[in-house]
Amino acid sequence: MNKRVPEMRCALDRLYERYNHRELVRPDPLQFVYHYAKPADMEIAAFLAAALAYGRVRQIEERLTDLLGRMGDSPFEFVANFDQKNRRTLKDFRHRFTTGEDLSDLLTLFRIVIDRCGSIEKFFVLDHNPGDRNIVPALSKFCNRLLSIHAAGHNGHVPRGLRFLLAGPAGGSVCKRLNLFLRWMVRDDAVDTGLWKSIEPAKLIVPVDVHMGRLCKLLGLYSRRTFSLSTAVAITEAFAEIEPVDPVKYDFALSRIGIVQNCNGRYRAQCESCELHEFCRHGMVEPGVFAKTG
Repeated sequence: MNKRVPEMRCALDRLYERYNHRELVRPDPLQFVYHYAKPADMEIAAFLAAALAYGRVRQIEERLTDLLGRMGDSPFEFVANFDQKNRRTLKDFRHRFTTGEDLSDLLTLFRIVIDRCGSIEKFFVLDHNPGDRNIVPALSKFCNRLLSIHAAGHNGHVPRGLRFLLAGPAGGSVCKRLNLFLRWMVRDDAVDTGLWKSIEPAKLIVPVDVHMGRLCKLLGLYSRRTFSLSTAVAITEAFAEIEPVDPVKYDFALSRIGIVQNCNGRYRAQCESCELHEFCRHGMVEPGVFAKTG
């Protein structure tokens, strides 16, 4: 193990202790999952919260408040009994380029999932091989299976909006929102729910967006110039050198640096109080020290 790994682990653990607390979840979309007490409701709310986790933070909060309000006290019951009446309830909903029709198509699929398996988790693990290196193959099969179910009932057609909500690895997506959902479901600590017991945290992939990608590049965890799923895998493998059984452990805490501290990758006075300052100030480690970036 590279000599800088213990130093990086200590810095990340301090960051984790500082930010990984339930009371700091807001304004993260994960906050909406904790509006419910029943696991079945939490699972549905989590998928929708992750699916709409794009755009401005305030807008995401407003749209999720609207959407879940339309679904009543139990998102699970709303989905389990999804029909034309419920579709009309969502008809005029819109979050950026996701429409109520897109969400209705998704929830129609989840109604089928519930009918067949009882939960999203049980449907997901149908294609999960514990021997796989990570969760990517299962995630790809999960998305493809759902899209195929829709296509089978619509003469092979799958609308663009539904493809966006189920943008899996096969389509070249970085899968940030889906990996975010899986983190919420699989990991179990003060922030993440730990509702899914059938998948090991070691199989998860870091949800990478522009902000996380920039920070991880500053830390020398990868050297790619573009974001892709392979970038997310490379970043995850870097974190696996630091925390092998839970490589996504630091995701929430690291995201707070951007949200709470407004980090943009440039030095500011408040950088002095950041747990990662020493790595940033000295240019961190050389790219590729912690992971093979290819």
